[in-house]
Amino acid sequence: MPIYKYKARNNNTGRKKSGLLVGLNETEITNRLRRLNLTLDSLLDVSNSFEAKLNFFLNPIKVKDLVIFSRQFAVMISANMPVVESLIILIDQTNNVTLKKLVADLAYDVDSGSLLSDAFARRPKVFSEFFVNIIKSGETSGKLDEVLTYLADEMEKSYDMSSKIKGAMIYPTFILVGLTGVGVVLMIYVIPNLTEVMVETGMELPLSTRIIIAVSNFMKNYILLIILALVALVFAIRHYISTKTGRYQLDYLKLKMPVFGKLFKYIYLMRFTRSLSTLLKGGVNISRSLEITSKVVGNVIYRDLIIETLDAINDGGPISSVMEASPDVPKMVPQMISIGERTGKLDSVLDKVTEFYGRESDAMLANLSALMEPLIMVVMGVGVGIVVAAVLMPMYNMASQF
Repeated sequence: MPIYKYKARNNNTGRKKSGLLVGLNETEITNRLRRLNLTLDSLLDVSNSFEAKLNFFLNPIKVKDLVIFSRQFAVMISANMPVVESLIILIDQTNNVTLKKLVADLAYDVDSGSLLSDAFARRPKVFSEFFVNIIKSGETSGKLDEVLTYLADEMEKSYDMSSKIKGAMIYPTFILVGLTGVGVVLMIYVIPNLTEVMVETGMELPLSTRIIIAVSNFMKNYILLIILALVALVFAIRHYISTKTGRYQLDYLKLKMPVFGKLFKYIYLMRFTRSLSTLLKGGVNISRSLEITSKVVGNVIYRDLIIETLDAINDGGPISSVMEASPDVPKMVPQMISIGERTGKLDSVLDKVTEFYGRESDAMLANLSALMEPLIMVVMGVGVGIVVAAVLMPMYNMASQF
């Protein structure tokens, strides 16, 4: 659908307003503005303009945008509103111009006779295979409103967990970046001035002081080379991680990290149980659900484990058979899954497991947040102590000789 840049004024206050709108044609845009009590002054199609492309680049569709979209869409479908009408209403419910364009295109595709799931599937960069299959199962079973509600709930839970993890890491990341910046300034500008007098006197310096001086001189003389080396290292690591071997080693390392390894394990298990439960509730068969879940779990170790589980099911075995032998899956998980299989309530059991690990993850995040502050203070104290011992003590000894 085309994008229009409009200028209008309020009929009551006369206040001018401008912005971007997505619509079928100029008549539709004019009617929409009229319903908002606005009189159109000018309207320009800017679909292929630099301004529109810049807006798309500066306003990517975020996870939060999709969460809000899914919730609003679920509410409208649950109220028995037609799909196309719901999508058209949602166009004006977001301030993100990229999402406006996307929802408008979805409405156009569905209005042209396409299935909703097919319209979502044409945009794989935004809507995952998990999302598309949930929608498809709802269309097939005639329970689109129910599966959309499941999907909105689970997306909100996943988003909340991601937000908690990012929030817990903001403080230590900020402190570490600040410490690194202060350290670089000290080494390049402060330390050389402090140690210059000691070097000129020819006095014998302690080993720690000589090391500090050597590091300071190296950073001062080769700072550009160091920056280039760090940039090259980042690109090299990212390239290595993109390889099959590199990704496997990174995911393995995440699970074996002290403290954080357990948290990562809980997060991946939650993602597995929540995704599988949502797909099963949506009416997707167990084999297809496991296949999709293996792609969204986010860790190669668990992806391979789920694929092994799928092979075991295709051979007639239970879901829990492979997981029982894995050291990366707590014994409670296959035991609970086995109970769910025997009772025919696998989706409900998976929800219970998700809730349990959700509480455990919240507790770990709270403990990590409380632990970070004293740990950072200790690191800062050690750094200050090294500088004092290496620089100030020799200066004190030199002054005491006079």
